[in-house]
Amino acid sequence: MVAKISMGTSLYGALAYNGLKVNEGEGRLLAVNRIFDDGSGRVDVARAEQDFKRFMPEQVRTRNKVIHISLNPHPDDHLTDTELEQLAREYLDRLGYGDQPYLVFKHEDISRHHLHIVSVNVDERGRRLNRDFIHRRSKRITSELEKKYGLHPADRRQLRTDNPLRRVDVSPQGDVKRQVSNVAKAVMAGYKFQTMGEYRALLSLYNVTVEEARGMVDGREYHGMVYSATDDTGNRTGTPFKASRIGKSVGYEAVQRRFEYSKEQIRDRRLAETTRRTVAAALARTYRRKEFVTLLRDKGVDVVFRHTDEGRIYGATFIDHRTGCVLNGSRLGREFSANALQEHFTLPYAGTPPIPFTITVDGQQPDTRLAVEYDEGYSSGLGLLGGDASGAQAEEAAFERDLRRRRKKRRKGQGL
Repeated sequence: MVAKISMGTSLYGALAYNGLKVNEGEGRLLAVNRIFDDGSGRVDVARAEQDFKRFMPEQVRTRNKVIHISLNPHPDDHLTDTELEQLAREYLDRLGYGDQPYLVFKHEDISRHHLHIVSVNVDERGRRLNRDFIHRRSKRITSELEKKYGLHPADRRQLRTDNPLRRVDVSPQGDVKRQVSNVAKAVMAGYKFQTMGEYRALLSLYNVTVEEARGMVDGREYHGMVYSATDDTGNRTGTPFKASRIGKSVGYEAVQRRFEYSKEQIRDRRLAETTRRTVAAALARTYRRKEFVTLLRDKGVDVVFRHTDEGRIYGATFIDHRTGCVLNGSRLGREFSANALQEHFTLPYAGTPPIPFTITVDGQQPDTRLAVEYDEGYSSGLGLLGGDASGAQAEEAAFERDLRRRRKKRRKGQGL
């Protein structure tokens, strides 16, 4: 059983995200604690928010006062609602949230049913609960629960392997509508994206695209979504499907809510930094675009390029499957924008590897190495150095300055 824990500031956002799934028939409310439940099976989001706030002072020092947990059993564990509720309550008791107000939701919008839990990080006096080593403690608890109840051991990598997203098969034998629906619902539940362009780039990995539909109905403005299957070149094929035929969880309002939720999660958890380091390390290793794509894919990151008719890059979106983040290159920094990537792959040394150089360290024999080691943890971005330039690093800094001078002279010479 895999537990994913996130901290946030928006109580209403977490409640609305889960409550609307229940109210739209794509989930169930399994358990409540210290929160009003009228027994109808529906969720009054506004009333639930008021109940939560009754257990919190108006002024609390903790910024991230909301905790949102998803519990994901192994796909081979077929559990009843009663068993899932028992697991959720015991998990919260052991984590230290058993006396907190909370709601437990079961999501049924994708084939792998899983739980979402919304609670708060402060007690009635406004004191922050113990969050020290919470991810480590959570992992220990899920392992103990697996052993206690005879569940299959699971981790994040297994979930990705056991529940792969596949490209839509548009052959006559494939149920295109069902495939498009499965892809859209799965990426909505598992990824974070902040714009329609990022959402579209993510869907394109699985031969799906989406367009906004706007118009007037009975004098009122209408906003909708239309999904289509595509071929491997991105051209739409077959009959498009309105979001209403797939489910409200992938409709216009749901997508807009996902934008806001994603923005908060990426900001508060600083998720973009992980992707930025990986992309920077890959760029530092090669000037070849195909090799760059391969290096990223080996690290669990896909990149979707958009090109002009002349073949120039005008957009790049990075999909980090490790963190579930979809990020336009410009969000990572100017050096990852479309223009910067275009120049990197064309000027001045396109198609050549980084230049090797030789240095002597502490009297040892010269050591030939690449200009930048391929290391995700390397903090210097695209440059050769990240800070202190003493000893061997000083020589590397000198080499970098010399390399820049050569490039500048070459560019001037090309312009004459």
